[in-house]
Amino acid sequence: MIYVYLSETATDTARELISRFHLLVCGRLPDQGEYLLADSDGLSLCRAGEKGKVRVDFAGGAAQYRRTKGGGELIGKAVNHTAHPIVWDGTGGLGRDAFVLASLGLQVNVFEQNPAVACLLSDGLLRALQSADEEVALTAARITLHVGDTCALLPRLANERGRPDVVYLDPMYPESRKSAAVKKEMAYFHGLVGEAQNEAELLDAARRVAKKRVVVKRPRLGEFLNGEKPAYQYTGKSTRFDVYLPFEPVTD
Repeated sequence: MIYVYLSETATDTARELISRFHLLVCGRLPDQGEYLLADSDGLSLCRAGEKGKVRVDFAGGAAQYRRTKGGGELIGKAVNHTAHPIVWDGTGGLGRDAFVLASLGLQVNVFEQNPAVACLLSDGLLRALQSADEEVALTAARITLHVGDTCALLPRLANERGRPDVVYLDPMYPESRKSAAVKKEMAYFHGLVGEAQNEAELLDAARRVAKKRVVVKRPRLGEFLNGEKPAYQYTGKSTRFDVYLPFEPVTD
């Protein structure tokens, strides 16, 4: 169970999101584990007794670097962005890959089943929409967040709106990362989310709704998702994208 600590400087937006996602507010800082902090910066993920904070910030930091200095080439190739596909991101998380895809001009529907993570992501998207940087605001406007069980939401939305061209997946992976900051961030995130989603169910649901392909992000030397070999791959220095064909492909 995740708690939220409201500081005196908590924004009205943060308070509204906490209510919308039915998160529990605690009267003092938790003694152990992860918690959300609402302050003047918005919402952040923290761990009791540690100073680090994880915040969804699409206007600065790593997100700004990837947007202005490049870094979306490989993921762009993996989803075949030049064909302007409709992309559904089945493992939203902190929304970074979704933002990269949206920065390529794509409309991205993001699915997140953890309420606390969805709350963090919503906070980041709302701040991005209000950004003075027009490009950041326009990119955020291309992202639509859906909250709930991904495996149930994918077929439901496909029935309502039609199937997407691409389903993108970046399931949680226990492999360690080089950067100490990234390790801390992932440790907080793993502590918040707990066990990863059922890989077999997730991949199956994605392959049933995608029209063109399912793209799975993996560490370069990581195992295949659910042990299933992909049709082909795009490999970079530290990351690769495994591409699976849908069970019922649609050809133009």
